[in-house]
Amino acid sequence: MGFFDFGTIFFLVAAVVIFLQLRNVLGRRTGNERPPFDPYTAGRTRDKEAQAGKNENVVSLPRKRAGEESESAFADIDAVAKPGTELNKGLRAIREADPSFDPKTFVEGARMAYEMIIMAHADGDRKTLKNLLSRDVYDAFAADITARESRAEKIEASFVGIDKAEFVSAEMKGPEAHITMRLVSQLISATRDNAGAVVDGDPETVVETKDVWTFARDTRSKDPNWRLVATEAED
Repeated sequence: MGFFDFGTIFFLVAAVVIFLQLRNVLGRRTGNERPPFDPYTAGRTRDKEAQAGKNENVVSLPRKRAGEESESAFADIDAVAKPGTELNKGLRAIREADPSFDPKTFVEGARMAYEMIIMAHADGDRKTLKNLLSRDVYDAFAADITARESRAEKIEASFVGIDKAEFVSAEMKGPEAHITMRLVSQLISATRDNAGAVVDGDPETVVETKDVWTFARDTRSKDPNWRLVATEAED
């Protein structure tokens, strides 16, 4: 017993007591401890958390069905021609051959072309007619102008306006698109002879004119202009 003196025993007991207290404090788990840090997965974990945060702010929009999307592409055509009709099918075929085709723009162009052609014919303006007519139609118009000039007759005309411009038919003939329009206009026209006497028409009366004209365009051509290829007067 001489080997263990009182001081040694005292420090030994104190060490045991301190060890037991530290164990009670450090060994206790509260459930809030951080998980072990892994440097190889920490980056991926942060990416997943960030992506999850982004997804919470994203609202998924309903996608259009393929059929709905294709139908909406013809909405402007359906507005001027009832779906399922031959006219609607013809206009759709033209759109498929020429995606730039717009029925509203076409009608506006047809109205302008109609007035230009009527007035160019009255004025004997062959140059303007040549740019707007097919070869066959131009030859017919030019022949009429030549015959009028041979009689020394002149036409006095005033274009009042167009009351109606509506689609009659539409179709693809090979690469050529053909559209027939019904045009109802108001016109004042009188033909005078060399002496100035009126030989046809009335210089003071507005006359309603009804025409059925067909315009055509080669969809393979870069030229966007349509030309008049057929004319017919409607009673």
